[in-house]
Amino acid sequence: MKHNQEHTQPTANNGDDNGARHTKLPPLGKAGVGVRCILRLIRPQQWLKNVFVLLPMFFGGSLLDAGDIRASLLTFLAYSFTASSVYCFNDINDLEADRRHPVKCHRPIASGALSVRTAWLLMALMLALAAATVSLVGDASHAMKVGGVLAFYYVMNLAYCARLKQYAIVDVCIVAFGFVLRVLAGGFATDVVLSKWLVLMTFLLTLFLSFAKRRDDVVRMNETGEPPRKNTIRYNLTFINQAITVTAAVTLVCYIMYTVSPEVTARFHSDMLYLTSVFVLLGLLRYMQITVVDKKSGDPTKMMLTDRFTQLVVVAWALTFLVLIYVI
Repeated sequence: MKHNQEHTQPTANNGDDNGARHTKLPPLGKAGVGVRCILRLIRPQQWLKNVFVLLPMFFGGSLLDAGDIRASLLTFLAYSFTASSVYCFNDINDLEADRRHPVKCHRPIASGALSVRTAWLLMALMLALAAATVSLVGDASHAMKVGGVLAFYYVMNLAYCARLKQYAIVDVCIVAFGFVLRVLAGGFATDVVLSKWLVLMTFLLTLFLSFAKRRDDVVRMNETGEPPRKNTIRYNLTFINQAITVTAAVTLVCYIMYTVSPEVTARFHSDMLYLTSVFVLLGLLRYMQITVVDKKSGDPTKMMLTDRFTQLVVVAWALTFLVLIYVI
């Protein structure tokens, strides 16, 4: 099988990638290799982030409503396809920078395993799947609202990938606002009126996680002398540590305010929701431990899938909330 120049696989570094070596990949003619490369490009493991679209259904008390379940799951899929389209654009746009990165050099496009043309096609395919899925969310009104949120999210993230991620603080705020849009899309899909505290809490929590992820970049820059991102030089450990502490504290306060707000206690007919704050505190402290002590905050999704303590805390929180909402 002949490969064009875009398929050429780099096998050695060029002296400016911190000594990182490109792994020589198997021939692309093998179907299994091609599928794995496509999956690595569209990053289905990152779809875990889109569970935020399910929050309105969960907190709205309609977890047992078949119509809301269908609408929420379809919105989840639409958001996932949209995010995968953004991932394709990001890797195309960051091709040269990724080739110099000690870890990102192994991404399918940067390593030469997939061509740029293939990535553009996958980007268009993911966007088409997202549009088709949105049309199934509900009636025209619901589909228009959810589609509008997704369109705004898509344009915002293309701008983020192309330029805005180069600006410190702006980058983490855009990431956090992207999660707010997920919650808004879930609310539009299910006709659940969102609490202002839930919206604020979503923004603050994801801002906390974003700062923790940037801390990993700062630690790497301090160790290697090379900033993983252009804007990393505008961060340092002192600033990041303070930002993490502030956002964690405000997130916890915001969650407590949510659980004791009159509108929420009246909706759920329970004044004991504040008890779940214990699990939120434990989760925040655990993630701060992983960030500051273990220095492994580079991938929040991977941490959620591998850290048993965090998983137990999330499960305990969810079960407690379920009991308080649907049983007691």
